[in-house]
Amino acid sequence: DGEGMGEPRFYLLSKGSAETFGFCLHEELGCQGHIVRQVELGGLAQRRGMQDGDRLLQVNGHFVDDMDHCRVVQKIKASGNHVLLAVLDGDSYKAAKALGRDLSQMLPADVRPRLCHIVQDRSGFGFSVSGPEGVKGTFQLSVQQGGAAERAGVPTGSWLLELNGASVRSYSQAQLTKKLKQSGSKVTLLVASSAVEEFYRLRGLQVTAATADTSWLPFKARELHLVKGPAGYGFLLKEDDCISGATGQFLWDVDAGLPAQQAGMKEGDRLLAVNGENIEGLDHHQTVLRIRAHDGQVTLLVIDPAGDRFYHSVGSGGTEWSGT
Repeated sequence: DGEGMGEPRFYLLSKGSAETFGFCLHEELGCQGHIVRQVELGGLAQRRGMQDGDRLLQVNGHFVDDMDHCRVVQKIKASGNHVLLAVLDGDSYKAAKALGRDLSQMLPADVRPRLCHIVQDRSGFGFSVSGPEGVKGTFQLSVQQGGAAERAGVPTGSWLLELNGASVRSYSQAQLTKKLKQSGSKVTLLVASSAVEEFYRLRGLQVTAATADTSWLPFKARELHLVKGPAGYGFLLKEDDCISGATGQFLWDVDAGLPAQQAGMKEGDRLLAVNGENIEGLDHHQTVLRIRAHDGQVTLLVIDPAGDRFYHSVGSGGTEWSGT
């Protein structure tokens, strides 16, 4: 009957580029699920409360229990330095499986805030803001049906968390109105539905743009699949400074008619991932080794300079740019 069965636990892990999340994910003979192992003593996962034997159920809001193990590992790697995980303790997981429970039903349907980019039309931005009088930083949005905000993916009744990459937590209504006017004809909002806001608040988690759903944004990363020809892939990888000040890997000298150009590579694209693995924090040599690891073909996730500038301006870590 499920009596005494534990509830899923949620962890928002944020690490530095040179750090790890502090655990390994195993697939073990005779055991079901994606099993958390080798929880590093004093590491990020242990400090947050993850335990050996936990089963991973969700990565950034995506149910993964029924996914291929390699794909789940790839999803975590593609998250970069921030990942939202849902786990269930091992005993509860086994009990739920024995009872034939649908584990996806134990999890909330939507746990991610949204980043939405609104371009003003004749009717304006298409939303209005309300909040308790005299209270700073609490703003709820009413969305005009068919207006610019609705088309940009803003749910009516959602809570405003950030405006153009800056937190609104300390803003008064007058300050927010001024900031909106200063935005000109375009504005980018980080918003959370009431259910998502409550989910984070009850668990003491901070809502950040790094874990947001970016599928509504106008700039998309591109996935390029290259098969090496007789003259190679036809591009050069160069290390340079990113807009953020960190070091990144950029694609240049794209040769006409060779595989890189045929796949859609453009001069100045920044490399985000190689074969589904985020390369943030890797140096030039490590990145080259990953490109060469699969002899004869490679899949690269890239973003052009305009998209790179946009994501940096709104504070998004680019989580799941590939749409995985």
